[in-house]
Amino acid sequence: MLRSVFLAAAGSSRLERLVESAPVSRGVVRRFVAGSGAEDALRTSRALADDGLAVSLDHLGEDTETPEQAQAVRDEYLMLLSRLREAGLTPAAEVSVKLSALGQKFDPAVAVEHARAVCAAAAQAGTTVTLDAEDHTTTDSTLEILADLRKDHPTTGAVLQAYLRRTEADCRELAASGSRVRLCKGAYAEPESVAFQSALDVDKSYVRCLNVLMSGDGYPMVATHDPRLIAIAEDRARWFDRSSDEFEFQMLYGVRPDEQARLAADGHTVRVYVPYGRQWYGYLMRRLAERPANVAFFSRALTSRK
Repeated sequence: MLRSVFLAAAGSSRLERLVESAPVSRGVVRRFVAGSGAEDALRTSRALADDGLAVSLDHLGEDTETPEQAQAVRDEYLMLLSRLREAGLTPAAEVSVKLSALGQKFDPAVAVEHARAVCAAAAQAGTTVTLDAEDHTTTDSTLEILADLRKDHPTTGAVLQAYLRRTEADCRELAASGSRVRLCKGAYAEPESVAFQSALDVDKSYVRCLNVLMSGDGYPMVATHDPRLIAIAEDRARWFDRSSDEFEFQMLYGVRPDEQARLAADGHTVRVYVPYGRQWYGYLMRRLAERPANVAFFSRALTSRK
């Protein structure tokens, strides 16, 4: 029930204005979002890299509505990648890109050209790009664009969401040599016709998809904070004789930092997904929907006067 409430809240402009205007929201946001600008993203990336962690940076923003907005997002990524290279933070830091922020919904061809420019800049900077997953209506378009980008930039990463019924088949298609695939549970409100609804069914799907990726020839990126799924991933890696450099764990900035440190200390690659930018509201609501433990933290912050 809480998941449904927060996913509905993510689309409420009235609640967005209320939360953004609350002074205590700043402290909550700081836990999950690096800051509003590239300087904040670079500072956070440096701190994480110094702790032995890898990074995937996401400039927050989606559902871009005009060509000018899409170009501004592209330019932000080009600038960010240049600064990451100058700071010596690549290849430890890559970028995650939402195609909707590049114009996917109003002109897929524009999104492709912008994404190609970002991939080229990433290659020049000595790193790569991962295409974020969004709601199910964009999945086919995103995977088609991914295939196009991989012709020139084969390390471009995919993201698959275990709650979608189609994902096990998509894993089989993408578990090829050199293919980087981030597997997450999923964080959008989806109909039962396309997505599993219960937490148990989503977890079962995640394990089935994980088995496909671990047994394949690609590079699985295990995006979860669930202790059971982390343990299963470690077990599957041993079962399929994967060394620590043949897969990685991924976690969100601000969520289970002690576990991130533990896995890194055990020799695993741990990549922290670090969002930054002013459009943080929808991202925050989805994070609360994903992980009920975050709700108590958020509630305490909203009721505190400090």
